[in-house]
Amino acid sequence: MEDRNALGEFLRSRRERLRPRDVGLAPGGRRRTPGLRREEVALLAALSSDYYSRLEQGRVKTPSEAALASLARAMRLSIEEQQHLFRLAGQRPPEPHSPLAHVDPAMQYLLDVLDSTPAQVCDDLLTVVAQNRAAEALFGVWTGLPGHESNVTWRWFADPASRELNDPAEHERIGRAYAADLRAGLARRSAHDAAAHGLVADLLARSEEFARVWEEHDVAALSSAPKRILHPLVGDLDLQCDVVLSPATGHRLVLFRPRVGSDAAAKFDFLTVLGPQSFD
Repeated sequence: MEDRNALGEFLRSRRERLRPRDVGLAPGGRRRTPGLRREEVALLAALSSDYYSRLEQGRVKTPSEAALASLARAMRLSIEEQQHLFRLAGQRPPEPHSPLAHVDPAMQYLLDVLDSTPAQVCDDLLTVVAQNRAAEALFGVWTGLPGHESNVTWRWFADPASRELNDPAEHERIGRAYAADLRAGLARRSAHDAAAHGLVADLLARSEEFARVWEEHDVAALSSAPKRILHPLVGDLDLQCDVVLSPATGHRLVLFRPRVGSDAAAKFDFLTVLGPQSFD
């Protein structure tokens, strides 16, 4: 007899194999069943508990690609498991360069253990594909947004309000670094990569500043650099922005660590308690 709820069975099996410590959660009280609770998976995947429960029960006919990708990351699925999840849901697995693609497991682990240091994983074009809670508290939620809104470079040039946390004295340097990084990412992709060229075309149409910098043809991947954040709740944050590359996926872990002698670590702790903020 055909299993009519293969998706739900697979989700439940992956949920039950996880322990809170595996995903950066506190153990909590005694558990009647092994693994994570449904509401914990929903929280990690930024889904409602009701929606996730209906998924496991087979009461959602066509889960969205974004929801499936979020669940794959929340449950720390391997690339084979992520592809299986998509196929069970009747969806085509995401392409390697898609924002919904598999996140390098080592980088996902680092996001889990860096609970009080803001960190996020970006693809080769600087689209944010995963954040830890400290990054969400510092910058807001940047994953799974429509259009190009999860892309750091697009937001910098197309939505100037996104710069408000950055020291104005650093704006020129940051903008040039983002444009040079985008050109480096573009060079690594196929000449027929529609997503990459579409991002550049949209930026050229929206931002005269981007067009001016783009014409200079600078090319350089992002590297470690100082960054000063002017936060409305905790004041100035003196940080070092480090970039760690995954050779397996091309993803990059962007880490915002306190500079030596600064008080940023204590301010991070306070922001993490407050939770994600909105700066729109």
